[in-house]
Amino acid sequence: MTTPHVPKVAGIEPTLPAPAHTAAPAAPETRPFAQLAAAHERLAARLSDLTALHDLTGRLARTDTLEAALHELLRAGAALVGARRGLVTLEPPDGLGPETTVGLGLGPADIGHLETVPRRAMPLGRLLDGLGAASDADVGAEAGAGAEGSTAVTPDAGVVEQPLPGGSTPPLPRPSTGVPTELAQPDLAGDPGLDPRLREVAARLGYAASYAVPLITDPSADGPEGTERAGRPLGAVVWLYDEPAEPGERGRRLLALYRAYATRHVSRLIELHRRRHAEQTLRTEMLPARLPRAPGVRLAVRHAAGPYGGGDWYDALPLPDGALSLSVGSVTGSGPSAVAAMGRLRASLRAYAVMEGEDPVAVLSDLELLLRLTEPARSATALFAFAEPPVADPLGGPPAHKIVLAGAGHCPPLIIGEHRTEFVETSLSAPLGMLACWEAPSVELEPLPGETLLLYSDGLLHRTGEPVDRAFSRLHAAAAGLPKSVRQDPEALVDHVVRAMLPQGLTDPGSPEDVVLLAVHFEG
Repeated sequence: MTTPHVPKVAGIEPTLPAPAHTAAPAAPETRPFAQLAAAHERLAARLSDLTALHDLTGRLARTDTLEAALHELLRAGAALVGARRGLVTLEPPDGLGPETTVGLGLGPADIGHLETVPRRAMPLGRLLDGLGAASDADVGAEAGAGAEGSTAVTPDAGVVEQPLPGGSTPPLPRPSTGVPTELAQPDLAGDPGLDPRLREVAARLGYAASYAVPLITDPSADGPEGTERAGRPLGAVVWLYDEPAEPGERGRRLLALYRAYATRHVSRLIELHRRRHAEQTLRTEMLPARLPRAPGVRLAVRHAAGPYGGGDWYDALPLPDGALSLSVGSVTGSGPSAVAAMGRLRASLRAYAVMEGEDPVAVLSDLELLLRLTEPARSATALFAFAEPPVADPLGGPPAHKIVLAGAGHCPPLIIGEHRTEFVETSLSAPLGMLACWEAPSVELEPLPGETLLLYSDGLLHRTGEPVDRAFSRLHAAAAGLPKSVRQDPEALVDHVVRAMLPQGLTDPGSPEDVVLLAVHFEG
């Protein structure tokens, strides 16, 4: 039996369903599953990238000094672009500094070799010199000096420009700041236009490729100095490869995101560094530039301020007839206001020392009255000593010394000699500014020839992290254990005490305490 014929109708193509026994099974639809799997892989890759950036930016955020931040920037960038060594140079455009260079995997000698290369031949130099408005002629000259294989990219284009035939590169595309967002040299050995000095240094240091980026602040960010600084560059970073290479698209993208955060963090640390440097300069200028010379004594001092700037001071002032006034003290508080108060108090103490230095009680009484009248919200501790001129022995023996001292809430000085090491028993007294009228008896001391009087601030004890009584015992033990040769040299003596009390040294950014040690050695 045959299938009946279906008549044709104009415009319609007759179709008949296939017989059930001859129909092939429909193929399963796999495209949606493939798309879902691809989307899942992209999501996993993006999540991995975000996790890596979160970890790297977290490590950077925990740095609180400029040098530490630059080291972390180099380390994180090297991990993202697949390099082993790097170099970062800061040159803030306002000229206020700090200008510094930090290396990763490069020693001072290696950095010195790189600095001998002409500036315009180095990727860092090209980026730094282009940090500003550059004319078209300058851009064209820089592009003409480029070599085959060098590439640059703009933030708008987002792609790497290919070199033109004949070994020249197109003009470096630049964003609004006048500097390319990256500068790559993927194969230095195959670059015929490379500067001979750069080729020589690269061969000596053993690197074959480089990848450099500028550090430019976010134009939309509100900097501490207003919008004038926004978008202006701070410096540049270059990473060095041991073999011909350049970062891939993923590494470039992650580095761009990381660099935006890192530049803002570095910019904040630059401002913090400047403030700390200004405070340190102010504090240093308020203290004696050098210790005076006085008959029969030798002086040595060690002073270190905490990271927040405290009000500890020391002074040694020659007085008429060969006498010498000595003082150490501390003003409560920290920061610029405490430093200013310390300067005013120390200047007043000097004036009182000149007028009535032979009576330390009168000096501190006047200082206490001044503090209550001019600094009612502050208190201070102080120790003032008047060293009389040495008296010659009529029998030809060593000269005799005499010291009169008084303390106001300050740590007792330590007398160090061959036959004794003991704290001088000063009268107990409250700090200045805490009593309606301060007055305490003075103490007389007659150091023997060869002995040393050590004045110090309580920061020396607090920095040890131990209870005060244990810190006093530790100081006494450090002084009692001095070698004989060290006892005769005040410079060596203070260094020995610092090493014994503060193994981490005077410059401890983790401690807010100031430290003062003033050693007075009496010669025979």
